[in-house]
Amino acid sequence: MSPSFTDPIALGYSDLRVSRICLGTMTFGEQVDEATAFGLLDHAVASGINFIDTAEMYSVPARRETYGATEAIIGRWLSARPGMRSRIVLATKVAGPARGMDWVRNGADNLRAADIVQACDDSLKRLQTDVIDLYQIHWPNRNVPAFGAVYLDPGKDREFSPIRVQLEALASLVKAGKVRHVGLSNETPWGVGEFLHQAALHALPQVVSVQNPYALVNRIVDNGLDETLLRTGVSLLAYSPLAFGALTGKYDAPGFDPAQPTLGRLAKFESMRKQRWARPETLIAARRYNALALAHGLTPTQLALAFCYTNWRVASTIIGVTTQAQLDANLAAWGTTLSPELLAAIDAIRWELRDPAQ
Repeated sequence: MSPSFTDPIALGYSDLRVSRICLGTMTFGEQVDEATAFGLLDHAVASGINFIDTAEMYSVPARRETYGATEAIIGRWLSARPGMRSRIVLATKVAGPARGMDWVRNGADNLRAADIVQACDDSLKRLQTDVIDLYQIHWPNRNVPAFGAVYLDPGKDREFSPIRVQLEALASLVKAGKVRHVGLSNETPWGVGEFLHQAALHALPQVVSVQNPYALVNRIVDNGLDETLLRTGVSLLAYSPLAFGALTGKYDAPGFDPAQPTLGRLAKFESMRKQRWARPETLIAARRYNALALAHGLTPTQLALAFCYTNWRVASTIIGVTTQAQLDANLAAWGTTLSPELLAAIDAIRWELRDPAQ
């Protein structure tokens, strides 16, 4: 019998045991108001989810006015529910170099040790908790292709706080009892290996997880990072399994009208339409996968989520929702099986169209 999503799985070699579905919260404070967020959090926990993920920079799309808003909402939710904190595994992230967000550490292009410590303290205050179960570096501090960039440009290399320095800052937080375990996000195979190498050399905390995009339209994890994670025992937390809604079918009509913001975030926010998930190539590929789902008697959501839920690479899948109906649909997709023939058809589309949302 296949496991339930409520059957906990260990992250890496840590003592953190999390549900196989994680509630992502980056919509809280922008698309989702506080009352609705409270309801979604309550319903997720009542349904068996014990894993909540957030970040200091949320909500999304990132704006000065909503920086830290998501953590603050979760903090007020926890404060209003005595005893809830002990029931959940709480993960958050320190933002890497500001990437044009001048409201994050005044736009600094280097994440210093002191920044990591201060960001953690600030997150603890917003979250109204004494400890963060999983503290992650949101994106690499060094020059890497990320968030839609495809190629490494050595000409953009610059001085940055070395990985050892970052780990030493994280170690100080673990020693102080503010953080239980540490993880990475949007990281490369080299980066994961170097974090592990430096941790082993200097008796520093080992990363237990990597939170990277993983979806039918973005499977670059399969191109080497999966072997790194398998051989090292680091767990994959898959984010954007529905490709910002592209893999639900809501954008399947040729083109989508920005005047119809109820479709979802790609229509609602102009900044989102400039991202990899809204590329014409991504939407073309998404329509192929969505049609494949329907041809096999599944909804596009069922196919996209089952691809992650049943994948040996994935420890927990991070779902982001704006309504309880979406949450229930995502949970109901658990248990959907994909036949060998359907998996082969998925691979055939990928062979033809590759990873347009890379």
